[in-house]
Amino acid sequence: MAKKKSSIEAYAEIINELKKKIYKPVYFLTGDESYFIDKIADYTSDFVLEESEKAFNQSTLYGKDVDAPAVINAARRFPMMSNYQVIIVKEAQNIRKLEDLEIYLKAPQKSTILVICHKLKQGDSKGKSEKTRKVMALADKIGVLFESKKLYDYQISGWITQYLAEKGISIPPVPANLLNEYLGTDLSKIANELDKLIITLPPDAKKITVEHIERNIGLSKDFNRFELTKSLGERNILKVNRIADYFSKNPANNPLTLSLSSIHQYFLKIFKYHFLKDKSNGNVSVELGVNIFFVDEYKNAAKIYNPRKCVEVFSILRDYDLRAKGLNNDSTDDGELLREAVFKIMH
Repeated sequence: MAKKKSSIEAYAEIINELKKKIYKPVYFLTGDESYFIDKIADYTSDFVLEESEKAFNQSTLYGKDVDAPAVINAARRFPMMSNYQVIIVKEAQNIRKLEDLEIYLKAPQKSTILVICHKLKQGDSKGKSEKTRKVMALADKIGVLFESKKLYDYQISGWITQYLAEKGISIPPVPANLLNEYLGTDLSKIANELDKLIITLPPDAKKITVEHIERNIGLSKDFNRFELTKSLGERNILKVNRIADYFSKNPANNPLTLSLSSIHQYFLKIFKYHFLKDKSNGNVSVELGVNIFFVDEYKNAAKIYNPRKCVEVFSILRDYDLRAKGLNNDSTDDGELLREAVFKIMH
């Protein structure tokens, strides 16, 4: 069985085909990662038709304003003085009786490029209904079905590297991970910040460094969650305490819950490493979902924290997460809770 493409791979394939003017009659774009859906819709809107063709041959409809018959009527029109017409349906998850699109998908207009943007909230089951599945299956049969899924945290650094590479800019693993830690997993937000960073680069610069990030985004290269977990992995008591102290003085930019979550993810990788049969750098990189550049860091951390200690760390983190949310905690502030937690982890 062929390996299923990731959202990143499937997105790149669709854009490459569009650039080659290989068009399909239907693009059903669904999922909880809106970034890829928006980018595909934007590309079809901007580049499929010439500007002179758009006035009569390009329409944007909104799901809350139309029903399935209205979409079908628009899609069945013939283009005027053009080979194609483009119909983009945004917020298609709000279309009344979406399943009625089956009628059109069974006999689509060859000169129409119908782009259906069917966004879902994370964990939303609406896209899983049997009626919607039938529409998706038909779209997959005659055109493109693209399921845009939220990227896992470990995929973000790679996506950042790829995004910048497409613009002729490189970024080493450390600053890429710093951006991931600071900006989270919202691709639209990350892309916006990366575009701002590119603008701030000197004309001849083609590389984003930690210094660029520190100067333009405000993220400290020495006091961040990436450095916190690394220092914990080294059991560098002095540095961990300095970072914890910095976090306690800057709580708005360093929420305790995010710090605890980062520590949990870090130790989960250490715990998983202990049970890998193949501990070669390449396999560790794949299994842990980390850049090969950081593999030695996890190998060294595993020498300090055995599986039993990792389980103890998970228990500590669970306890302090509950206390951060007010359970069994009347007055201790977040800064003190973090200092207590990291002390227990390292001792």
